[in-house]
Amino acid sequence: MQLSPTIFKAYDVRGVVPSTLNEEVAYALGLAFGTIAQGEGEKTVAVGRDGRLSGPSLSAALAKGLRASGMDVIDIGPATTPMLYFAASTLCSSGIQVTGSHNPKDYNGFKMVMAGRAIYGEEIQALRRLMEQGAPVSAQPGTVRNINILAPYRDRIVQDVKLAKPLKIVVDSGNGIAGASAPGIFRALGCEVVELYSEVDGTFPNHHPDPSKPENLKDLIAAIRSSGAELGLAFDGDGDRLGIITRGGNNIYPDRQMMLFARDVLTRVPGGTIVFDVKCTQRLAPTIREAGGTPLMFKTGHSLIKAKMKEVNSPLGGEMSGHIFFKERWFGFDDGTYAGARLLEILSRHQDPSALLDGLPTSFSTPELNVKCDEGEAHILVQRLVDHADFESPAELSTIDGLRVDWPDGFGLIRASNTTPVLVLRFEGHTQAALERIEELMLALLREVKPDATVGEAAH
Repeated sequence: MQLSPTIFKAYDVRGVVPSTLNEEVAYALGLAFGTIAQGEGEKTVAVGRDGRLSGPSLSAALAKGLRASGMDVIDIGPATTPMLYFAASTLCSSGIQVTGSHNPKDYNGFKMVMAGRAIYGEEIQALRRLMEQGAPVSAQPGTVRNINILAPYRDRIVQDVKLAKPLKIVVDSGNGIAGASAPGIFRALGCEVVELYSEVDGTFPNHHPDPSKPENLKDLIAAIRSSGAELGLAFDGDGDRLGIITRGGNNIYPDRQMMLFARDVLTRVPGGTIVFDVKCTQRLAPTIREAGGTPLMFKTGHSLIKAKMKEVNSPLGGEMSGHIFFKERWFGFDDGTYAGARLLEILSRHQDPSALLDGLPTSFSTPELNVKCDEGEAHILVQRLVDHADFESPAELSTIDGLRVDWPDGFGLIRASNTTPVLVLRFEGHTQAALERIEELMLALLREVKPDATVGEAAH
C-alpha cells in the first residue's frame, strides 16, 4: 500500500487524520505489528485510545488488523497511555495506544510496546516495510475481549502510595483523557481535588493539553490562588506527562521534579543509577550524587531512556519533556498520574509542600528553542558543530546526543530533534550573566555552520 513516509517517527507513528493517517493505515499497522509480534512468540496485544475524535474508528481498524494477523486483542477502550502500558505489563506484554499525545487536534498516532519493550527507530521502519509489502492474513483470526483496566490500575496505585496527610490540589486535565481517571485516583489517595477541564473532549475547547507550554497553565495558576490549594497538577493529552505548579504560581520543570524523586528513591535504593536526558539542568547530577546515587546522562527520547534504564537496572529515569519513569515500586514506564501520586506522597510528609518545591536547586535558563531546518539537515549540522567545536578548558564536551558543552557555571546544548526537522537549543547559567555568555558562545558556533539560522521558541 501507499504510505506517507512522514508518519513514521523515531518513537511512534503519527500523522494528520485523514490525509496521512486513516483506518486503512491503522488496519495495515495492526496486521504488520501482529505478524512481527507472533514471530517473537506473542499471542495477545492490548489496545487503548485517548480522547481524540478519530480514536474510536482508528482503534477499531487497528484491532481488526491485529485479529486478522491471528493475534488476540484485549480492548481497554478509552484510557491514558500509561493505562495501556499497565495492561501491557500485567495482562499481556504487547500493546498499542491510539494517541495524538500533545499534537494539534486533527493529529492521531500509535505508541507501541512489543514483548515488553517500547519499539523505536529501526523497528518502526521494519513495521513500515511490512505494511508496504502487505503482511499475510491468518487463516485463524484472533479473538477480542473488552477489559476495564481502570479499577486494577487505580487499586495498584492506591495500595502502593501512602500520604502522611491529605492535601488540597487542583488538577487540570485540559480535556484530555487523564480527566476520566486522574482526579478519582487522587481522591482515592485522600486528596481534596478541585477539577479543571476533566470532561474528555477531543476538540480541546479550553486550552491545548500540553503542560510544557506556560500559556496552557494560566487557568491552573488562577484556580490554585482562588481555591487556596497547596499545589496544581496538569496533564498532557494522553496522560504520560505531568506539569507541577506551586502555590505561588511557580512551574517546577521536570528536571527539578527529578531532584525530589531521586532523593526519595535513593533512600531505598542506595547507589542506584538515575538516568536523565541531555536537556536536563546541570544542577541535577550533583543532587543525585549528594543523595548517594550515580547520575547517567543519556540521549533524549522516551523509548531510548526506557531502554537505557533496563540496561543499567535503573530505579528512576526522567526527561526534560516531562516523561518520568519509575522502576522502583512500579513498572518502569512513564506515567503522569503515578508520578503525581509519588510527588504527593513526598510532599505530604512536609509542613509546606510549595516551599520544599521552590527550594530545589535552580538556575537561569532559556525555554526550549528551535532552529528550523530542511529535512535531514539538522543531523548534518550537528556533526559539523561537533567538528567545529573548540572550547577552552574548563569547558567539557558531550556528544552523546548533539553537542552539549558544560562550564562550571552553566551549559549549552544544540541537538537534532528525532521527530521534526529542527535543531533543539537549550542554555542555562547559574547567573543571568553566565546564561547570556553561554548563549552568545553557542550561537556564534551555530552561525559558523548555519549563517542563516533563525532561533525561535519551540512550538511543540
